[in-house]
Amino acid sequence: MKDFIEELQWRRMIYDVMPGTDEQLKSGMTTAYLGIDPTADSLHIGHLVGVMMLTHLQRCGHRPIVVIGGATGMIGDPSFKSQERKLLSIEQIRHNQECIKAQLSKFLDFSSDKSNSALMLNNYDWNHSWSFLDFIRDVGKHITVNYMMSKDCVKKRIESGLSFTEFSYQLLQAYDFKYLFDNYDCRLQMGGSDQWGNITCGTELIRKTTGKEAFALTCPLITKADGKKFGKTEKGNVWLDAEKTSPYAFYQFWLNTSDEDAKKFIRIFTLMNKEEIEAIEAEHDKAPETRLLQKTLAKDITIRVHSQESFEAAIAASEMLFGKGTRESLSRLDTNTFLSVFEGVPMFELSKSEIENGIDIIELLAVKTQILASKGEARRSLKENSISINKEKVKEGFVVGSDSLLNEQYILVQRGKKNYFVIHVQ
Repeated sequence: MKDFIEELQWRRMIYDVMPGTDEQLKSGMTTAYLGIDPTADSLHIGHLVGVMMLTHLQRCGHRPIVVIGGATGMIGDPSFKSQERKLLSIEQIRHNQECIKAQLSKFLDFSSDKSNSALMLNNYDWNHSWSFLDFIRDVGKHITVNYMMSKDCVKKRIESGLSFTEFSYQLLQAYDFKYLFDNYDCRLQMGGSDQWGNITCGTELIRKTTGKEAFALTCPLITKADGKKFGKTEKGNVWLDAEKTSPYAFYQFWLNTSDEDAKKFIRIFTLMNKEEIEAIEAEHDKAPETRLLQKTLAKDITIRVHSQESFEAAIAASEMLFGKGTRESLSRLDTNTFLSVFEGVPMFELSKSEIENGIDIIELLAVKTQILASKGEARRSLKENSISINKEKVKEGFVVGSDSLLNEQYILVQRGKKNYFVIHVQ
């Protein structure tokens, strides 16, 4: 059996680990869990560190459990949050759960008959029947308020205000661990370093109610070399759902990481072994301008999260901006990818009625859109052969019509090699 702790250590994925955890894992197959709050119908890349921990756990012969926080997600974890979360309905949570499981299936084996096949559970299923009185009698009495108040995740919220609902989160998560310990022989809980207080509350509850040991392991919260939050862009989270973040934008996120970050991320987010990674690093350091590290990282994770086809489409989309695209390759881009590729370029609006009968290219460039300052400038540019519509050169007399639409609503105009404009027709 491969050594799980050793695997995480060289990948620099351990922040804190409870004494005895290594011995427990080496004693035989161990069941461990990690919780995910179903706040959306997709994971984002901030979840991937935990997901990779579960992936390595299973690859090392242990049994991973993913606990969807159907109950706790209706409350919201206060850990290091500045404000209370939006509460979700159980219907929303069930929908989000199914979407998340589909994404996790690309990392974890849920379907085999092996003893370490992954499980996905929802803590709503064992929490919804509790009465308030039963819970505080059977669970709450085992954990003192002093113990709960000592946790950093609570301390940091006291001054700004912490509702009783949020304060109770610790106990709910602690009971999750106890329930999994009793019913699935789950001995280990994993999470981000901000979860240490919640996790150890669970080990304490198990100790007090059973007299037995349970264990905790946390990973570092990932930060970028420039100090900015990992996984965030100007547009928000980088999602695993292709509808929320296109495979092209997903690929570009990893491709544009710094050398320092790429050396960190390739250890955390790929399954390549130590020797493979060190060889790639050495090759990269000989010629950093080739960005071998970034390209290897971006390819690996884009294929894992999306597909080989999505990766190849992302490469093709990337080439669009560097003059290698064609009308055919452009037409294959879905709307999300098209908008991702040409994000930030000037955009003009036209109505469909305006192009149904066709618009002369000079009229389009100089009057309808003001892409060019005058009809004279438009004529000169056309004579110089510097104007392309949807990656095809056009000349004076060309008429733009409905057959020029990409995805039935966009026209791509290019002047020279680097100047792009998008016309949105609706």
